Amino acid sequence: MTTFVLIHGGGDVGWHFHLVDAELRARGHDVVAPDLPADDESKTLADYADAVVEAVGSKQDLVVVGHSFGAFTAPLVADRLPVDVLVLLAGMIPTPGEPPDEWWANTGYERAVAEQAERDGGLTGSADPYVSFYHDVPRELAEEAMGKERAHPSSAAMAAPWPLDAWPDVPTRFLLCGEDRFFPPDFFRRLVPDRLGIVPDEIPGSHCVALSRPKELADMLEDYAATAPPRCPLPRRDRSRPV
Repeated sequence: MTTFVLIHGGGDVGWHFHLVDAELRARGHDVVAPDLPADDESKTLADYADAVVEAVGSKQDLVVVGHSFGAFTAPLVADRLPVDVLVLLAGMIPTPGEPPDEWWANTGYERAVAEQAERDGGLTGSADPYVSFYHDVPRELAEEAMGKERAHPSSAAMAAPWPLDAWPDVPTRFLLCGEDRFFPPDFFRRLVPDRLGIVPDEIPGSHCVALSRPKELADMLEDYAATAPPRCPLPRRDRSRPV
């Protein structure tokens, strides 16, 4: 049995993964999908990592998944817990010392969106969330998701430098969404090799693939768990915040 630790993105809640949660539990796995702190502008990325570590508790055989902005938190968790695989799902790959506020300009995000919008007639980057985020999600489910939005991340989390000195020593996979209209697929096909030195895997679907294709996403996550290289047993790090 694997414990999948599912970390939601900006403005979201753990509910975002509820369909994937059900798929994985039906296959005999455990799932942790906490709500990260919201509505508090003083909370930092370390606070978000604290919330995940507390939710995991003493569970073992961990696969940590960070969706979108959750990719800023997921490596912090992988640095503190005995994680078998770290997965970024359409994730904002951080680099040491980079504040999330600066990620957009540093990665050339706006240019990539403009180029893809020119090709698809403005669908990419649309101000309508039902076009840019939820275009393949059933409307009722998309409306429910919109109703759960919160003030997350905080201004403190966005402004502070990403705290790790290096990427955690954990096998890492990247899964981009082939019909993503928020993060264009070509953007990640360039950024992932540049920042992680790996080739991304791909899954059909929108940025919110956890809602539109939960079975397919569960298949991919289960495969990552099954093919993870053996991990040498190491003691769990102290759960106090990393220095």
